[in-house]
Amino acid sequence: MAAGKELTPSEYIQHHLTFFTKPVGDGGGFWALNIDSIVVAALLGLLGMGFVWWVVRGATSGVPNKRQAFVEILIDFVDSQAKGIFHQGDRHRFIAPLALTVGLWVLLMNAMDFLPADLVGLVTHNVSEHGFRYVPTADVNTTFALSISVLLLTLYFAISVKGLGGWLHELFFAPFGKHPLLIPANFLFQMVEYISKTLSHSLRLFGNMYAGEILFLLLWMWAATGIAGMFFGSVFAFLWALFHILIVGLQAYIFMMLTIVYISMAHEHH
Repeated sequence: MAAGKELTPSEYIQHHLTFFTKPVGDGGGFWALNIDSIVVAALLGLLGMGFVWWVVRGATSGVPNKRQAFVEILIDFVDSQAKGIFHQGDRHRFIAPLALTVGLWVLLMNAMDFLPADLVGLVTHNVSEHGFRYVPTADVNTTFALSISVLLLTLYFAISVKGLGGWLHELFFAPFGKHPLLIPANFLFQMVEYISKTLSHSLRLFGNMYAGEILFLLLWMWAATGIAGMFFGSVFAFLWALFHILIVGLQAYIFMMLTIVYISMAHEHH
């Protein structure tokens, strides 16, 4: 598509990295929705739930079929990761299911990066001029929504376990002590910890997926420059896709593990 319109490299990349954005009300800017990220993320969430329902529906107490065996291995893996980190209660009640949900959802969203940008554009250009940004985790709004959700869960569990008074006591009197002059330093330290964890949780996932998306676009563009470009661009795109499989899975795993770690830390007393 881009080659047919003879876009410059910067125009080609900007074309594919433009969101299908709708303002909320009469405003714009911050009060706007990236429809493509929301729609794709929601559809992938439904796909993940449908996959789990399909496996559960066909589960048997006897010899498991292939799909049941695969999912049981996946669940055992996630459960073992939660078991190694979360020691403050019954992990099966919430933490392990949450980890499985987050890990599977982020993995599906990351995996959208393997779809060719121009092919998706041909299908979605009747909806938006620039098509759809079909990798939700390459949208910082998506990753921040996920990390802020984890932050809210950590606050909920911190207050639930320690009580509101205990959490406020920790907020103002830890880690430096109970002296009144240390209250501002304690509060600032706690705020920096909350903010830094949320930022790093979000930006690590976003940065890796966004960089991968740009590299794929550059390789597709190189493949459209001629016979030599087609050969080398296709070869490098294939090699990068193989390496990107590791990135897609690793970033989903890291996001899942940090979710478990942060919620586990919220249960600890200081």
